[in-house]
Amino acid sequence: MRRLYLSLGYASLALGILGIVLPVLPTTPFVILAAWCFTRSNPALAAWLYDHPRFGTLLTTWRDQRAISPRTKVYALLVMAASYAVAVWLSSSPYLPLILAVVMGSVGLYIATRPTPRP
Repeated sequence: MRRLYLSLGYASLALGILGIVLPVLPTTPFVILAAWCFTRSNPALAAWLYDHPRFGTLLTTWRDQRAISPRTKVYALLVMAASYAVAVWLSSSPYLPLILAVVMGSVGLYIATRPTPRP
């Protein structure tokens, strides 16, 4: 089971890093999943992620408060809206915009309703 968590952690971290440069791929959920997997498989890697200058604050805030900063919320929602617009523009399917609206709308609602971190 440890190897499965470790593999999933590495795959999630790779997808999260790709998400930094690819606007359609989200970074945050994959990094959170990687931290969760590393906590169960390799605590040293989990500690490295929690101490990371880019991801550490985000992960610690999520772990301790289940909160997302307002700046991160706005950024995530704007990128989702832009991704939706591009997907609709490039799509020839009549069903894809509806499916994407339901999925992205649900994720957007979840992000928007998370609490703001306490100081």
